[in-house]
Amino acid sequence: MSEVHGTVDPRFERVRETLAQSLASGQDLGASFAATLNGEPIIDIWGGWAVAGRTRPWERDSIVNVYSTTKTMTALTALWLADRGELRFEETVAHYWPEFAAAGKAKVTVAQLMSHAAGLSGFHEPMQPADLYDWDLVTSRLAAQAPFWEPGTAPGYHAVTQGYLVGEVVRRITGQSLGRVFAEHLAGPLEADFHIGLDAGHDHRVADLVPPPQGASISDGPQSALAKNMATNPPINPLETRTRAWRAAEIPAAGGHGNARSVAAVQTLVANGGVAGGTRLLSEAGVRRALELQIEGHDQVLNMPVRYGLGYGLAGPTRPMPNPNTVFWGGYGGSLVVCDMDLKLCMSYVMNKMAGTTVGDMRAGMLMAGVWGALLS
Repeated sequence: MSEVHGTVDPRFERVRETLAQSLASGQDLGASFAATLNGEPIIDIWGGWAVAGRTRPWERDSIVNVYSTTKTMTALTALWLADRGELRFEETVAHYWPEFAAAGKAKVTVAQLMSHAAGLSGFHEPMQPADLYDWDLVTSRLAAQAPFWEPGTAPGYHAVTQGYLVGEVVRRITGQSLGRVFAEHLAGPLEADFHIGLDAGHDHRVADLVPPPQGASISDGPQSALAKNMATNPPINPLETRTRAWRAAEIPAAGGHGNARSVAAVQTLVANGGVAGGTRLLSEAGVRRALELQIEGHDQVLNMPVRYGLGYGLAGPTRPMPNPNTVFWGGYGGSLVVCDMDLKLCMSYVMNKMAGTTVGDMRAGMLMAGVWGALLS
């Protein structure tokens, strides 16, 4: 079995064994897993390798691009702003961002941006990967374009666009970028090593994402036109995450860098009623707004039934969880964070060997099942 480093409350020793087995079998290359209960750490483990050649180990402070797990940080930033009374989810986006009213979007609400229901799952105009590094270009195009479907009538995963949409609303309210607001008001006070826009001084700590096997990427296989647009305009290439340009850019739906410890450190706020590390940053009512069902039905992009709250996926018949007041989100390749508000439990899994999934896979599932099993047995 591969060596797993870190600390585990004795009740959860099986979780360490599960990660060791995943690393030894080759299911994982390098990974970290963390959990908090009642706001306190109970698991913080890591192991394996930071690069495919196995020449650099995954260490305590290794970080990696977590793709859409970043969305939970964006959502929480918006929830924080709403908790302060500066943002109203039921308000129209155009109230904060007047240019957004173009092309029939005057009635689109901030809640619809948060719940992937705004009809802006991708771009109408051809996009190049480097365009994602130009905030003003992306937001001006989204403001000008017409929705792909009538907003509010159906969900459709806004894989890349959601971060720019919510982020621009945050910028219009605060005068600061979403990455800066997140750093100053959430990650900073919690001393959480999570970054939306990574300084070059951290590059030596970044683990390389290893793309999914050929034929298993997000752009492979039969797809709807909306799914193809999301995956190929611009193309989503995991190797791009190894560039300085990607790391430096604020891409609040997909470009965050962290590890399981830092993801859990921040998202513990959601699981634990607005308190993490002994610090209250939101009210309990403010974080529980994540549970408010905004839309459910067949996702036009993911081609699966979904239930979306304010920025998070919700438990339901197709995504059963041990407790009903549970929210979650995952990133392309397999990263996942789950916040069980009933148990006040937060769990996070982050890895660098990607699977062809955007909704989590059995690696995260087995680790989290081990935690729930120990607590509920």
